[in-house]
Amino acid sequence: MSTRRVFILGGANTSFLGKGSPDFIWKNHPDFGKRENPTLEEQLKAAVDLCFAATGIDPTLIQRGYVGNFVGELFSRQGHLGAALAGSHPALAMKPMTRTEGACASGGLAMLCGVDAIRAGSDVVLVAGVEVQSNESARTGADYLARAAHYARQRGIDDFTFPALFGRRTKHYRAAYGVSEESIGRAAVKAYANANKNPLAHMRARKMDLDTAAASSEKNPTFLQNAEYAAFIKMSDCSQVSDGGSAMVLVSEAGLKKLGCSVQDCIEIVGTGHATASLYEDSDPTVLSTTAHAVQQGYAAAGIGSKDVHIAEVHDCFTVTELMMYEAMDLCPLGGGGELLRDGVTEIDGRVPVNTGGGLVGFGHPVGATGVKQAVEIWRQMKGKAGGYQVPRVPQVGVTVNMGGDDRTTVVGVYRNVG
Repeated sequence: MSTRRVFILGGANTSFLGKGSPDFIWKNHPDFGKRENPTLEEQLKAAVDLCFAATGIDPTLIQRGYVGNFVGELFSRQGHLGAALAGSHPALAMKPMTRTEGACASGGLAMLCGVDAIRAGSDVVLVAGVEVQSNESARTGADYLARAAHYARQRGIDDFTFPALFGRRTKHYRAAYGVSEESIGRAAVKAYANANKNPLAHMRARKMDLDTAAASSEKNPTFLQNAEYAAFIKMSDCSQVSDGGSAMVLVSEAGLKKLGCSVQDCIEIVGTGHATASLYEDSDPTVLSTTAHAVQQGYAAAGIGSKDVHIAEVHDCFTVTELMMYEAMDLCPLGGGGELLRDGVTEIDGRVPVNTGGGLVGFGHPVGATGVKQAVEIWRQMKGKAGGYQVPRVPQVGVTVNMGGDDRTTVVGVYRNVG
């Protein structure tokens, strides 16, 4: 293993857009017909431009780049996104650029490739992620996203494959541990409350209270056709179908010198984990076993344990997933995620703040961007750049957990504040 250190110099996220965002253009919007939502190419360019502005680097010093994206070929009819990254800024032309794909972990995989590139000898690497998903109907989009499951075997579970798969998890999780619907609903309340403080969040203008999140109603309906799982997923339990991009710059110690930057500007990636389970088999629905494996890899590489974690960004694709992520990270015992939420441990001002910008439920989930966004958010919190949702105590150790599919691929990052 290379001993070269890897730092995040900085990065940026675009606004995450979709239904429910005041900036999203749809048929009843006053600007409908006058302007359109940004395209995949525009979101990627915006993320890269914002990243270069945030870091202040000379873009000509970028040596290579990676871009996470899941289904550009379907939603945007565009593949070959390594070349799109090369085209996002004139200084990137003729540099080696590569796309990574691992369903919702595509952005995390882009980060891992960037880490490997630094360890292998590169000094300045661009990592980006992007997705546009708002330009199709909900059912068509759900069919596209079902490619993250085993399509031949699992597509028929419901028109909305992934809500049904996590409805299955919710049913079994609640039965196994006696967890109430209200306990899981607290995850949605926290997500929306954090998003309300975040000017880039998809759901920044929408409110969520516990009465609404705790039970289905006309205001918060269930929507699955699958009778076995329909009662276990409501609209408030779901992450957002978002458009957006994220980008960051990874550097070595030599790269810092080339750029004239200080280590105090950075956070260090001190550990990573990456685990992949078979697409063709189902695992225990009450635990995220692949995620737990990747987390332990990351902890071991960083030389830490769960008690050392000060802040985290986790993959809350559905509300139950956030509770299960706490457990996979060993922040609490199995079945104890609801108590952690109830006790305020994971609030912005709690002992271990989680998803301070709103997570996938509140901030949004442009699939290919999410893993990069998570790392950018840890950097922002550690460097005091999170504005209205800045945590009160400067975190020294952070963790990101980016999951693809139904716990099939998980990427974990462990970060240390070196400032």
